Parts: sequence; C-alpha cells; structure tokens
Amino acid sequence: MGENVNIADAPLADAGERRIDWAMRSMPVLRAIGARFGDTRPLAGLRIAACLHVTAETAVFVGALRAGGAELALAASNPLSTQNDVAAALRAYGVEVHARAGVDRDTYYRHIHQALDISPDIVLDDGCDLVNILHTERVELLDKVSGGCEETTTGIIRLRQMAAEQALRFPVVAVNDTRTKRMFDNRYGTGQSTLDGVMRATNTLLAGRTVVVAGFGYCGRGVAERAKGQGSRVIVTEIDPVKALDASLQGYEVRPMAEAAPDGDLFITVTGNRDVIRGEHLAEMKDGAILANAGHFDIEIDVRALEGMARTVNVGVRPHTDEYVLPDGRRLLLLAEGRLVNLTAAEGHPAAVMDMSFSAQALAVAWLAEERTRLEPGVYDVPGEIDAEVARLKLAAAGIGIDTLTGVQADYLRSWRFGS
Repeated sequence: MGENVNIADAPLADAGERRIDWAMRSMPVLRAIGARFGDTRPLAGLRIAACLHVTAETAVFVGALRAGGAELALAASNPLSTQNDVAAALRAYGVEVHARAGVDRDTYYRHIHQALDISPDIVLDDGCDLVNILHTERVELLDKVSGGCEETTTGIIRLRQMAAEQALRFPVVAVNDTRTKRMFDNRYGTGQSTLDGVMRATNTLLAGRTVVVAGFGYCGRGVAERAKGQGSRVIVTEIDPVKALDASLQGYEVRPMAEAAPDGDLFITVTGNRDVIRGEHLAEMKDGAILANAGHFDIEIDVRALEGMARTVNVGVRPHTDEYVLPDGRRLLLLAEGRLVNLTAAEGHPAAVMDMSFSAQALAVAWLAEERTRLEPGVYDVPGEIDAEVARLKLAAAGIGIDTLTGVQADYLRSWRFGS
C-alpha cells in the first residue's frame, strides 16, 4: 500500500458503507460474479491500477475484483463525481484510494500517478487519462503492464487513434462497445441520469421546452428519447449523415448548431468531441438558455469563450449552476462547470445500469488476465460470449425467461441449402 493515500475524511466510511450497501441491492449480477470470483480467484497475484468514477457502484465492482484476488489502487476519473464517503469506505476495506471531490487539475493528475505507483499488471480506465500518462510520463512501467480495459466512448476514440499510430503498447479491451453496455448504459443510463442532473441543478420543467441534443450516438439517442418523453421538443445536431438520417426518421428535427442556437432552451452535448458549442453559437442563444454536457471531458462546451463573453459571472445561483451575464443582459446558465452533468449534479447512472456495465468489465478483466500473454497491442472487442452471459444473468435476476432454439431451428440456421 502507498503511504500517501488521498481521501477526504476517514470518519465518512460508515456513511460510505451504507451508500455501497444500497447500490449493491440493485446489482445482483455483479454480486453473483463476485461470489464466483471468490471461488475461482482468476486475478490472484495481479496488481490493478484503476482510474474510474469513485462512486458506490464502482465500489461494488472493486469488491468483485478483490474477491478475485487482485490488489488494487484507485484514482478518480473525474474529481466532481467523487463520493468522499465511498472513498473513505473503500480505504477502510483495504483498497488504496487516491480521490477527493473537487480537487484541482494538478491534484487530479497527481492522484493518477500515485495509483500507478502500484506498478500494475493490468489497468482500468474511464477516459484514457491513465493510459495516456502511462505512455507519456510513466513509460518505465509499460513493460510490466500486460493489458487494460476502457469504460467509455471518449477513451476508446483516443485508444483507437493510439493503435492506428502504433503508439499503444499493450492490448486494451473496449468494454464500452458491448451490445449490452451500448443499450443499457449508454442509452438508458445516460438518458435518465443526464436529465436527472439537469433537473436537480435547475428544477426546470422540460415539458414544452426546446431541447437541443448535440450528437445522436447511443448516449445522445437516450437523452433525446428521455427529453421527448418529458414533453420536450427535441432538435438534434449531428456531423454523421447516417445518424442524422436516423434521428430524422425517428421524428426529431435535425439542424446545424448555428440554426438551433437561437431556438434552444436547454442544450446537451453528447459527442465525445471538443468545441461543439462555440462562441458564435453562444452569441445567438436566448436569455436563460441552459448549457449542459454529458460527454466525458469538459471540452464540448467552449467555457473559455463563454467566460470571455460574459460581463458578470454569478457562481452558484443554484447547486452546480453558474450564471454568465452577457453585455446585452442575456443570461446563460452553465451546469457542472461544463463537466459531466449526470455525475456532477446527480449521482450518475442508477445502480441497476452499472450492474451490467461493471459485470461485463469484471468478466473482461478475468478474460484479459487469462489471455493477455497471447494478445498483441491493440484495441479488442469484448468476446461475444461475455456480453451474452451478462444479458442472461440480468434476465435471470429479473425473473425473465426467453426461448431457446429447437434442434431443427438450429440446423436451419446453419444450412444454406433450400428445403433442408
């Protein structure tokens, strides 16, 4: 264990335990996998450095890895999402934790370095910051690292670029790209938790409001569906013609951001790219427009441009809501400093959602531990059987049964001959 362990207050551990217990009640699949890991010990002797959101759901995941025999050091992937009581509880459980809510940028990166001091065999990342530091500042550790997992779309975009440039030095499993995660986590989880964050921060009524959703991937689709379900008029902005066509055929208005800017009451960016809302868009927005980001990094809304345009900034007009007053008197409301609104202004995905995401990741870590010496550097999909197993376990936990193929049906699907 490292001696310089960064958590806020150890006395918060009891509250953290209660929070973790509450999450665990809605995570039956991960509980079952943790029990299995306790019997099979697939991670025995391995050191894992993780950069993840430090939440109660993550704590349940960490518990499963420890049951599997892993020694683990954890840093936060976003200081505004860190739950200090959970960090304290994890430390009490014997996990090396480097995470405090609200730390500055330098401390955030120092915590990642401290997690890497464990000299890991496997790394777990949410956004690729840890992997990036490994390849740029901690290269002395690379020879020992034999594999990793990445949790989010933004991180996988960065990893695939590293692989394309032959810069990636070890195999990484793209946990985000499973069918179950895209469907359950990205679509339903992000859709619900993003609007939860907006409503907690602003207490605004969505019915009858115009919501502009930037990006129509799985996350953006979920946000658009939930906003539409709340009675909002939804405008989608996109750069991908296929996704734009899909949005249009689903009944959404599709426009460039420059055209949507004057009409929107609430803007939500979900793209994984930077400067989606820029100064020229901010200049056209109406008084009282709300700006929120559900992408991993705080670069989708050009906050520096907003700061430069503002005559006055009123910080904290509501929890996680800052008001930027422009020279003409218009007020634009920025939520969560432009960071992940669902994990800053709310609690992120419900535990039932993270049950599937972390279950897939736990099984992927075990698979990686077994296969890592046979894999070349690159980005790998989660094996399909893992995805299917997670879905089966979730259905069983919900008491839902499905059909199975008959022998005749299975033979038919395997044959190409007519009449066979």
